[in-house]
Amino acid sequence: MRIKVIYEKCNLCKKCIEKCPFGAIEIKENKIEINEKCTVCGLCVKICPEKALIREEKVVETKDLSEYKDIWFFAETREEEISSVSFEMLSAAKKLKKKLNQEICAVIFGRNIKDKLEILIKKGAEKVYFIEDDIFCNFSEKVYAESLAYLIKKYKPNILIAGATMIGRSFIPSVAVKVQTGLTADCTDVDIDEKTGLLIQTRPTFGGNLMAKIICEKHRPQMATIRPKIFDIAEDEVNVNGEIIEEKIDFEIDREVEICEREKVENVVDLQEAEIIVSGGRGLKEGKNFQMIKELADILSGAVGASRAAVDSGWIGYPHQVGQTGKTVKPKVYIACGISGAIQHLAGMQTSDYIIAVNKDPDAPIFKVANLGVIGDIFEVIPILIRKLKEMRR
Repeated sequence: MRIKVIYEKCNLCKKCIEKCPFGAIEIKENKIEINEKCTVCGLCVKICPEKALIREEKVVETKDLSEYKDIWFFAETREEEISSVSFEMLSAAKKLKKKLNQEICAVIFGRNIKDKLEILIKKGAEKVYFIEDDIFCNFSEKVYAESLAYLIKKYKPNILIAGATMIGRSFIPSVAVKVQTGLTADCTDVDIDEKTGLLIQTRPTFGGNLMAKIICEKHRPQMATIRPKIFDIAEDEVNVNGEIIEEKIDFEIDREVEICEREKVENVVDLQEAEIIVSGGRGLKEGKNFQMIKELADILSGAVGASRAAVDSGWIGYPHQVGQTGKTVKPKVYIACGISGAIQHLAGMQTSDYIIAVNKDPDAPIFKVANLGVIGDIFEVIPILIRKLKEMRR
């Protein structure tokens, strides 16, 4: 959509300029002009006394959807290695192939990655499209978006999925805009509708209280980013054959940002990569009591998690939130301290390998998914556990 000016009606009263909250209207050469700041909010349309401004639908070119085929997944790289989330996306693609029966194709960018691509074939990718170039040494949203959009326009995939990581969240929306299609971000599941063959994209909405199922009927590719740890890492296949296709950047990319220096932050545990997570909830009563959770996590070389209630109370930052509106995790051990177990929280951690729950309410829902449940006051149980672990280390 866009705002169109009917110049024959406009008398340059400037009321639209005064009322526009975004500074998107200006006068150039004695004419009203709408600039790139416009969000098409429509306020100017409502207040124009001469009806000289109208909201106009933008006509998007209709695509021949029959040209689009195959299930693509974006394989991330970090420091010249293929990230584990890439194999989770391959697992999701395998699920879709069972109902759609189209080829699974990986697309990957990086530097010094050519000799590492066979593992994608070994785990089930039937084709691997890759671009190897020094330009991918550091992540750049524009470089990645231009490169992926170029491949999409050339090969026309039916479906494209990617991990909802910092990289995926950053550039995949730009790709959707460049190829004029829709995107469902932060999905907790994907599937294929058996009647229509369309991609069903499931994600939480209304603060995690409802699950929405979204489809993209009229545009391709059908695109979704999927939360890490939703799908297991793809298993190796037997007797597999695949094709590795090298592409080149033969088009100009004007990088808007240059990386001058990189600094690696040490001793930071990624919640989604942690093998042990100790989480605190409303039962901690106040923020200062998270120190107890942090102490236990430090002893176990784990990460600190939290329920939404604890984050909303301001006791700990959002990056620690586990659940539908936070991070989905799958550690080897998950220790829930004073967390009742609302469905939104369970959705983010119930696939953990081993769950330990400590709660004084014997009817707390968290016990239904726990492998080991301790009915007791966390202010008694956790200090004893900390003390015993310290004694074992001596």
